[in-house]
Amino acid sequence: MRRSNTGSLLLDSHPQLLAAVPDCGSAVVGEVVEEIPGLIRLHKNGRVERLPAMPEVPSSYSVDPTVTAVDVTVDHSAGLWARIHVPELQAELPVVLYFHGGGFCVGSPAWRCYHSFLAHLAASAGCVVVSPNYRLAPEHRLPAAYEDGAASLAWLLNQAGRVGPDEGGLSWRARCDFARIFVAGDSAGAAIAYSAAALQKNPPASMRGVILVQPFFGGEARTASERSLRESAAKSALSLSAAECYWRLALPAGCDRDSVWCNPVGEEGLKKMERSASMPGVLVCVAEMDILRDRNLEFCGALKGAGKKVELEMYEGVGHAFHVLQSYYDLSQNRTNDLISDVTKFITNI
Repeated sequence: MRRSNTGSLLLDSHPQLLAAVPDCGSAVVGEVVEEIPGLIRLHKNGRVERLPAMPEVPSSYSVDPTVTAVDVTVDHSAGLWARIHVPELQAELPVVLYFHGGGFCVGSPAWRCYHSFLAHLAASAGCVVVSPNYRLAPEHRLPAAYEDGAASLAWLLNQAGRVGPDEGGLSWRARCDFARIFVAGDSAGAAIAYSAAALQKNPPASMRGVILVQPFFGGEARTASERSLRESAAKSALSLSAAECYWRLALPAGCDRDSVWCNPVGEEGLKKMERSASMPGVLVCVAEMDILRDRNLEFCGALKGAGKKVELEMYEGVGHAFHVLQSYYDLSQNRTNDLISDVTKFITNI
């Protein structure tokens, strides 16, 4: 399975690199026009560098002896693939389609932090986890990632009727209850999950719920948490300046942060939300010290106002991406256990 080299927003093996996230302004420094140090650089000539801040691991990398992983092709022509985590349980299991984070600009299902977290999720929640990649900005600006998210969901829905052996020899499809599909993700991956699943006009009955972990949304107006936590890397791994840099790299030319690709509670976003009459239940997981906290809470309020079923869970004392930053936050492990427990309850009770 061929993969591009990527850097990472989530530096669990290098927490010292998170001590400060410098301003990501557009001033030219040499030939670099946009940069988040240690993660990504955009050069004036259009060249993009993604730095190896997070190691990638093969599907055979062992995290939990009760979980086996395999990489499969989703769309060869588009370069889409997925890593599938299958626990050693004998029943047909619910399926979680999980999109990774990374500001739409960096990331991979093969990042060690995601490989480890999703293996633990599969074992603890008793589910098959399918984690697709998607095209990254700025080479592929939005809505490319949203299109790839929809394509991955369509591919997964089609697996129920396929015959023949599974790629990689794991026989993962036989372990899946394709009548119980949950679409999930964190950060930018949560925004992709919301776009792919919750905004469908006629979602399939097999799509039972949507799980959004600290969704990476934005807007032109500043929220209280964005103002108060804007540069506090001691409290959260995502600063306001880094978030703005990601949006500049990811949004289509001519779009501001109130675009539907960024702001789900802007005028166009609310119209889409209201038109999604059959939206499945949504679980939103929010971190107290995340700059996105108040934006996530506003999003939950908009969902409720549109008559949607939404559950909210708040995790105290931790910031953005705490569930994959095991060595960064003091409370990370405990809060991650809480998160997995909440996701398990959500899956079990629907």
